[in-house]
Amino acid sequence: MKVIVLGSGVIGTSSARHLAQAGHEVTVVDRQPGAGLETSFANAGEVSPGYSAPWAGPGVPVKAIKWLLMQHRPLVIRPQLDMAMVRWGLQMLRNCTAERYEINKGRMVRLAEYSRDVLREMRAELGLSYDERSQGTLQLFRSQKQLDGTGADIEVLKRYGVRFELLDRAGCIRHEPALARVQDKFVGGLLLPGDETGDCFKFTQSLAARAAQAGVNFLYGTDIQRLQGEGGRISGVVTGQGTLTADAYVVAMGSYSPKLLAPLGIDIPVYPVKGYSITVPITDASGAPESTVMDETHKVAVTRLGDRIRVGGTAELAGYTLQLHEARERTLKHVVSDLFPAGGDVAKAEFWCGLRPMTPDGTPIVGGTRMDNLYRPPATARWAGRWPPAPAA
Repeated sequence: MKVIVLGSGVIGTSSARHLAQAGHEVTVVDRQPGAGLETSFANAGEVSPGYSAPWAGPGVPVKAIKWLLMQHRPLVIRPQLDMAMVRWGLQMLRNCTAERYEINKGRMVRLAEYSRDVLREMRAELGLSYDERSQGTLQLFRSQKQLDGTGADIEVLKRYGVRFELLDRAGCIRHEPALARVQDKFVGGLLLPGDETGDCFKFTQSLAARAAQAGVNFLYGTDIQRLQGEGGRISGVVTGQGTLTADAYVVAMGSYSPKLLAPLGIDIPVYPVKGYSITVPITDASGAPESTVMDETHKVAVTRLGDRIRVGGTAELAGYTLQLHEARERTLKHVVSDLFPAGGDVAKAEFWCGLRPMTPDGTPIVGGTRMDNLYRPPATARWAGRWPPAPAA
């Protein structure tokens, strides 16, 4: 079968490689000059199935007000006349119940655990190297109230067999020795030892090279303009280089997927939520994190990537703008300097932002559409020669 994958981020590239492995003829189309140059480029670097959780949960509306008033706030809303933002926000609020949170977190954890296992298989099979580490995620609590509030998440982790350890201050320091220098700033943490870290851009680039060797055709620098629909099927994709045709089409364009699908009457609840990161060169390895430390107060992840520290966070609702705001850079620098003051040189930090494709309930949109040959891919899930993939539970 001839398949066109739209988008060469980590999802599109992974999907293309699995499809080629299953025997399909695959072409990947992307407007960028290479793979992984948008949201996959400089994200937080976490592979964290244990930390998978919807943003919508009990108490979040009240917490959101508090977050908006913080100096180093994890949530930023830039009001504008955008009905898509309003609809998405209202849908998210409807998911802020204990019942919906448990259902959504369960779905996310199951898919994330599976995807992590497939990632391990693929890494071993292909010998990929991308500054990966398998030393877990430490969710760090600065207050006793945060530590005491882990009960609901722990119950879900138990239910799905996700390994975890609830740590006191000394336990956190054993896992992340550099935290001994700032031990007065936290009370404990939740360790998820099955989590991993890695550079998503390096991974995507390496995988794209292997996929190309396996016969996948990458059409970079090709603007995707629209999909042509006819008789309940996609008949082609119109690009800046002409119209391309295939037997099946996979949409892996992240936050831009709704724009491509809307003219077909397919309305998916995905909205761009901007995230920021800085990448800091390590100056003292003993003062840097060993893996990922998630600052629960500021919702910022501090991750070791080889000889660099990646610091990622902030949820900014501002449409599709990629404008960099210095206040967000100050927050990221504050967190890494506060927790790992001797680890890296923040004066040399590289500042970046990208658009997370977010759903109101946190779960990804996977599987077929009402168009017979149009699909949304499931993260890094292997399709084992089946077409189409089954939707996630």
